[in-house]
Amino acid sequence: MDIKQLQYLCNLEKERHFGRAAEASFVSQPTLSMRLKNLERELDLALVNRGNNFEGFTAEGERVLAWAREIVSVYQGLKLEVAALKRGMSGILRVGAVPQSGIALASLLLAVNEAYPQLDFQVSLFSADQLLEALNAHSVDVGIGFFELSTLQELHFQAAPLIADGVDLLFHPDHFRRLDGDTPLTFDALSGVPLCLAEPSRYFRRYLDSHFRHAGVTPWVKVESTSILQLLQSTFVGIGCAIVPHGSLIPEMTPALKVRPLHIPAMHRRAAVVTAQVGRATPLAQNFFDVAQQWLQAQS
Repeated sequence: MDIKQLQYLCNLEKERHFGRAAEASFVSQPTLSMRLKNLERELDLALVNRGNNFEGFTAEGERVLAWAREIVSVYQGLKLEVAALKRGMSGILRVGAVPQSGIALASLLLAVNEAYPQLDFQVSLFSADQLLEALNAHSVDVGIGFFELSTLQELHFQAAPLIADGVDLLFHPDHFRRLDGDTPLTFDALSGVPLCLAEPSRYFRRYLDSHFRHAGVTPWVKVESTSILQLLQSTFVGIGCAIVPHGSLIPEMTPALKVRPLHIPAMHRRAAVVTAQVGRATPLAQNFFDVAQQWLQAQS
């Protein structure tokens, strides 16, 4: 048994297809099939249900797969640790982010960049649940999103909660002059207002939808998109108004737009910057997290 066989097994779980699993493993399909059959012979267990196509894992295969995930995860963490030790404070930090999580991520990256200018950033977007899976699998070094803080404690992650400053309605005053003001708006006031919102599977959107239902208001979703840029552009040209967590935008980028507080109860989940526990986080991730903590404290 070797680590590659376990990686092939994990890739087969992700892809649910022998050909795609082989591509993800950078080997030919016959090579992947042969290595998995060798693993089955070594363990004297059938791991994969085979037919004309991939038909899932056997019960024994599911048990082995659980161990494989853990071993591959630890192995990937070890590789990152060794690479970080060789590079020092340079290299690529993988950041997983949930859109609209209450932070202007670029401002945080700037603070880290000022402390560690040789550090580069690779930012990938996830749903809230996917991000926790990515952190567990070591496929990202740092996560910024919505979490159950009790779950993070149980899993021994380090967490720096973001400031919960509420939610704003974002609009162009030339198109929605009636919305101008400083007092918080209720959901009733949004009845009949065209809105530009993220797609419904996102945690922030589900949070909004639950309070629309509670208020007995059916939102007029004029533009729905996975792209925050499209939502901002639609708001700028006056197609509709966006709803954003306070602090998630850089005001200087949108001087023509205005915000007005929206009266809404706090989210059940908490927005936070998260990384592995002390001793398991890579040096790059730990330094990022330490700067993030200091930056968040300075914002409060």
